[in-house]
Amino acid sequence: MRAIIAVLDSFGIGAAPDAARFGDAGANTFGHIVARCPRLPRGPLEIPNLLSLGLGLAARELDPRLPLLGDGPVTARYGSAAERSKGKDTPSGHWEMMGLPVDTDWGYFPRTVPTFPSVLTDALIARAKLPGILGNCHASGTEIIERLGTDHIRTGRPICYTSADSVFQIAAHEAYFGLERLYEVCAIARELVDAYNVGRVIARPFVGECPGEFKRTGNRHDYATPPHRPTLLDLYKAKGHPVIGIGKISDIFAGCGITTNIKADGNDKIFDATIECAKTAPEQSITFANFVDFDQSYGHRRDVAGYAGALEAFDARLPQLRAALRPGDLVILTADHGCDPTWRGTDHTREYIPILAFGPGINPGPIGVRPTFADIGQSIAHHLRLEPLPVGESFL
Repeated sequence: MRAIIAVLDSFGIGAAPDAARFGDAGANTFGHIVARCPRLPRGPLEIPNLLSLGLGLAARELDPRLPLLGDGPVTARYGSAAERSKGKDTPSGHWEMMGLPVDTDWGYFPRTVPTFPSVLTDALIARAKLPGILGNCHASGTEIIERLGTDHIRTGRPICYTSADSVFQIAAHEAYFGLERLYEVCAIARELVDAYNVGRVIARPFVGECPGEFKRTGNRHDYATPPHRPTLLDLYKAKGHPVIGIGKISDIFAGCGITTNIKADGNDKIFDATIECAKTAPEQSITFANFVDFDQSYGHRRDVAGYAGALEAFDARLPQLRAALRPGDLVILTADHGCDPTWRGTDHTREYIPILAFGPGINPGPIGVRPTFADIGQSIAHHLRLEPLPVGESFL
């Protein structure tokens, strides 16, 4: 008896009830990809395995205007969930899935330029012994590296920027600035932003010699504030059971509740690791993977064709995952927020997330629209025969 959670990072399926509060009324990551694809050279979206799990039906329950997708028997429990947490950021989504909604506001930086308080940047420059910083604004990570990468190499000043999330991001060149030096600066920044209740500091290393060649590497590292109360992962680890994090999961939970951290960069390698865990992880284990490319490579970059291609590549590997399952296993495919590639700006979008639950012995059928992501954690707790969590209701 095991549980495997696969988060398709940013794969929302329709605007949440409170989307207007975030400026996201009408956002729909999945729906808009489906609508846009036939007009692109690549053609219609082809995801037969996800549709057989009930993805199309879950999305259509939220928006009946969507075309009916998939015409075969449904092989999973399918539905959706709204977020109770106050933010649409990565930690809030993941923590709420594991039974810990974030009911208080994170600290956010304003859209003024400069965006960071001078007391914060002065302290970072002094403590990290920096010649200064570049950026100091809201920006897309790829855009600001293109714009300031050359100045960064010339001056040795790291590029500091933020977004609509509660985040302080630092980009620096792996060779000219140094990867370990970047991590050192980010660790200092993590201490300094605690006073502002900021959720994450993110190291964004890149390589390349000039604009057009600059490229972020897989050595990203998130410095997250720890969850404020125990999550399902903490409780399960405390029982002596294995909890395996793949990709950036350990970073998102600041290492809390994780017994094994598997580094993997890119959806293909993350899927490789997930399938290997499905084959080899012991009984009474949790495997938790985040498929980051949907968000960082396609959602934030507003790349509809790239997002669609990534969905098709993910879909094509689902039979491998199914083949590796054992009796008593539960797999849940879900997301942590939206990032509609057709939407204005480059930020996350406030959306419902899909819930597709399957495995040997899991009876298929609808689970409806759930009021909180925490129903996922409660269902896993029920499946693994753990005591009920304080929040959420099982759909199993």
